[in-house]
Amino acid sequence: MPQLKDSYPYYLANEAVFANQDLKVTDKYTNDVATHVALAGPDAIDAGIAAAVEAAEPMAEMPSYEKQAVLEHCVSRFRERYDELAYALCVEAGKPIKDSEGEVTRLIDTFKIAAEESTRMHGELQALDISPRAKGYRGMWKRVPIGPCSFISPFNFPLNLAAHKIAPALAVGCPFVMKPASKTPLGAIIMGEILAETDLPKGAFSILPCSRDGADLFTVDDRLKLLSFTGSPDVGWGLKARCGKKKVVLELGGNAAVVVDRDTEDLDDAVERIIFGAFYQSGQSCIGVQRIIIHEDIYDTLKTKLVARAKTLIAGDPKDHDTFIGPMISEGEASRLKGWIDEAVDAGARLLCGGGLSNGNMLEATLLENVPDTANARNEEAFGPMAMLTSFSTWDEALDMVNDSKFGLQAGLFARDFYKIQKAWDKLDVGGIVVGDVPSYRVDNMPYGGVKDSGLGREGIIFAMEDMTEIRNLVIRSLP
Repeated sequence: MPQLKDSYPYYLANEAVFANQDLKVTDKYTNDVATHVALAGPDAIDAGIAAAVEAAEPMAEMPSYEKQAVLEHCVSRFRERYDELAYALCVEAGKPIKDSEGEVTRLIDTFKIAAEESTRMHGELQALDISPRAKGYRGMWKRVPIGPCSFISPFNFPLNLAAHKIAPALAVGCPFVMKPASKTPLGAIIMGEILAETDLPKGAFSILPCSRDGADLFTVDDRLKLLSFTGSPDVGWGLKARCGKKKVVLELGGNAAVVVDRDTEDLDDAVERIIFGAFYQSGQSCIGVQRIIIHEDIYDTLKTKLVARAKTLIAGDPKDHDTFIGPMISEGEASRLKGWIDEAVDAGARLLCGGGLSNGNMLEATLLENVPDTANARNEEAFGPMAMLTSFSTWDEALDMVNDSKFGLQAGLFARDFYKIQKAWDKLDVGGIVVGDVPSYRVDNMPYGGVKDSGLGREGIIFAMEDMTEIRNLVIRSLP
């Protein structure tokens, strides 16, 4: 089994800095300190931003094949260090090892897509002679890097959500500074170690774990031209209000819904996918299934199947390949969600299974029904292993239930009627709809993001590349 190092640096202007061992990274299952990481202070963050500014021109001048080579090097090294990356993720996030291995696979996919797209940056030749005054004029435009970027990534997908910022930045030639989540910095640090093996211009990247109190420069510094944040809605919208003139991309929370219509032929398949969507990586996903909306004709049958399947899930040590549910990220988060479950039950909800909390942060797979409209379990983002069931009678009613949320990230539909699916595509106020599966499904080249309180902008490599570039126009007048 791979082992963690005793300590890890931060990366400042492409170089490892063992400044201290102030950040303790715990094993989220045992709560023991697993390793130490250097913690960056305001001076280091300021220096990282200054280095990114200096690197902006040489990064913009890098030819496509050199950017592609950097990304391909990362793909190769991620494959070589696959087990190490998965183990580090399992320890620092408490993510079951199967889920951790899946995330490393997605990390590789994400950088591979970016390597392919790095040579496909293009513009357009444009006819301007739309009226007599423009006779003899022609236009063309291209995309150019926006400049130094600020990235803030969360704890739940510390590899792949960092990758969705880093890989497109490298593909277009933007230097960046990144703040990984303090609870899960190891994945980003290992990525920094691999990037340091390349010939990127000095200052192209800095990966700087820091305290939240010391992180202001990532948001407010005017030298940064884009802020890409993934995390909680309250924090994300607060950052947007303080970030000044820079472009902002926010990937925030959700309480995603899946609708199961009465024409669903394979209920057992639907059960497997819904259980996965609700409880994979202990429910700590912004597109995890939280609301299960079932046609009244099949409600009792599907409820019985879901409860029975949820009770079979193995919870325990995330390093065990049989474990499906591991610990939540912290005792505080587990206690919060346990409180929401108890609050809902006290207000009249029925506890179908689960609800127990052990070891401080091990929360059982929990299903509820009849949850009151006012309950946090219904309205807020659970971000843990809890989902609620409700029934509907008409398709319009089901769509209204999906839309009855301040969030709008993704929705899942188990339905076979094409006209119902088309209506859902027209009516659901979400960033994406997944048919025949749960909203928790994502492929790393598709446009991904939400509306309402779920955020601004889209990820997915080519879409992030667009956000990290600006259009520069050229008009040419032909001589008379």
